[in-house]
Amino acid sequence: MKSLLKLVFFTPALLMFTGCGNYGNGELVGIKQKEWFEPSPYGMLLIDRGSFTMGPSDQDATWAFNSQSKTVSVESFWMDATEITNSEYHQFTNWVLDSLQRLMIYKYDIGKDPEAFARHNRNGDILYLNEEQNIPFLNWKERINLRNEEVRAGLDSIFYIDDFSTGSKMINASRLNYTYADFDYRQAALKANKFDPLRGRYPQVSIRKDTSFQAQDGSIINQSRNTALSSRNDFIQTKTINVYPDTMSWVRDFTYAYNEPYMKMYFSHAGYSQYPVVGVTWEQAAAFCHWRTMYKNAFQVSKGEPMVQNFRLPMESEWEYAARGGRRSSMYPWGGPYTRKANGCFLANFKPARGNYTSDGHMITAKVASYPPNDFGLYDMAGNVAEWTQTAYSPSTTSFVHDMNPDYQYNARIDDSPIMKRKVVRGGSWKDVGYFLQCGTQTYEYQDEARSFIGFRCVRTFIGPE
Repeated sequence: MKSLLKLVFFTPALLMFTGCGNYGNGELVGIKQKEWFEPSPYGMLLIDRGSFTMGPSDQDATWAFNSQSKTVSVESFWMDATEITNSEYHQFTNWVLDSLQRLMIYKYDIGKDPEAFARHNRNGDILYLNEEQNIPFLNWKERINLRNEEVRAGLDSIFYIDDFSTGSKMINASRLNYTYADFDYRQAALKANKFDPLRGRYPQVSIRKDTSFQAQDGSIINQSRNTALSSRNDFIQTKTINVYPDTMSWVRDFTYAYNEPYMKMYFSHAGYSQYPVVGVTWEQAAAFCHWRTMYKNAFQVSKGEPMVQNFRLPMESEWEYAARGGRRSSMYPWGGPYTRKANGCFLANFKPARGNYTSDGHMITAKVASYPPNDFGLYDMAGNVAEWTQTAYSPSTTSFVHDMNPDYQYNARIDDSPIMKRKVVRGGSWKDVGYFLQCGTQTYEYQDEARSFIGFRCVRTFIGPE
């Protein structure tokens, strides 16, 4: 009997140590994993890790008394060789339009079976119809067999409006809302919110929970509330962003100027397809980065490959490091202290001298890569359009950020004061004077403002082998 009891108690312990397989004859050898090399993202360049002196290389023309220099180090990252173009941003807006149309058809069809609708809604697969997202963006009417003319007419009335200037239909931009979920790592990393491994639970505290959704009339409802912290899921924030560029910014940004042709044509006309997208807020740029990550990872999963790191806006330190092109103290991305070549040709698209916009060959923006790249191979790191970064703006940032991957982020609430919604903008634009083209010049814009002279490019942290 005693031997039987010993066997009963010994067997679970033996199974616990033997596990499901034989790994290294009881030695610690790790698990077997497939060798992996990070795929090179299309249109991006690898910027190797390094250190540099971050800050102005010349005196501060604005006499702000807050421009400081600091030696910092940044990790390797991928960066778009050019700013995001109208053509690339159109892929995003087309996907959103296509997804919303399919979602409405899906709701119509599954509405005939309320139990199935509730089941899909619980599973969370109502937001995206991923089984079709890899189909090329053809006309939705050609791809989807709509047997109900009423549904087709209803979709037309929602997503298209009459353009009386041309007598044709145009996209109802107010309906292009993109909803996504994001994990608030900053809030999750706070010591007050740390998971207690001894008690096996989170502390009994409340955290901020931001949610948003689209109402029946198409308007976006944003809510911010405090909720009891009970699991990691409580750190998931939901955002709904209208993603269509603000084409009106061409008129709004300039008083007593005739910019209506740019308003009507810049984003929609094929002649501007390779020009940098503008009229995009910081919020819209962040939503684009999330979509680009989701779009790429859906492809990776379909091929049985590991997912890639998130695409995101560059940190201010990454942007300046990339702009300098490996040169430590150069004023401009091309290395010299002047904005012209020896033959008098300009090295960037900006506002030379006293407002002769055309002296550099362009009135407004230029096609991306119209000027020579810097030593890293990156185009338009000065001029053409200024660029959003993910970094929140503060006059004293240099004083308190770390010297390893320095960055300052703040997730502003809807009801926060405007001063809390400032994001760092770098690089200068087609309408700026030369000072703003310098690698170390820092300025800002509010995250919910769209400008005809601000665009963006994406980065992705490099996690490949050394």
